[in-house]
Amino acid sequence: MPHYALIDENNVVVRVINSLIDENDTSNLADGFSSWEEFYGDFLGGTCKRTSINTFENQHLAFNEAGDDYVLSDTQEKAFRGNYAGVGYTYNETEDIFLPPKPYDSWVLDTDNAKWKAPLDYPNDGEKYIWDESAYQADNSTGWVTP
Repeated sequence: MPHYALIDENNVVVRVINSLIDENDTSNLADGFSSWEEFYGDFLGGTCKRTSINTFENQHLAFNEAGDDYVLSDTQEKAFRGNYAGVGYTYNETEDIFLPPKPYDSWVLDTDNAKWKAPLDYPNDGEKYIWDESAYQADNSTGWVTP
């Protein structure tokens, strides 16, 4: 079942709906519309984009054989628009992806993985860290700190 995100004039997702109609079946589409995105956008009053509930960080996920957990799909061609849209997410028109809210001012867009990432790599020393934006702003060679 397809899901559709209604986005406002700032490309922020304000609503996500679940449609029971196959997005590829346009036989029941009202006259004057060329796609379900166009139809729902007109009906709901805004711009509408399809989103995939199985896409996260530009990877398509599927249930494992037991049906109790998500795993990477065998084929990644089904990855669609970067992430499943959520209310408050932003639609990046240039990249045709949905992005969660930017967590910190210093973080940058990683378009390959459809996510925000810190300007410094996460330390790989086995310790746990959290991002401290004020530490980074004071000295841009720091940012990851132990809790």
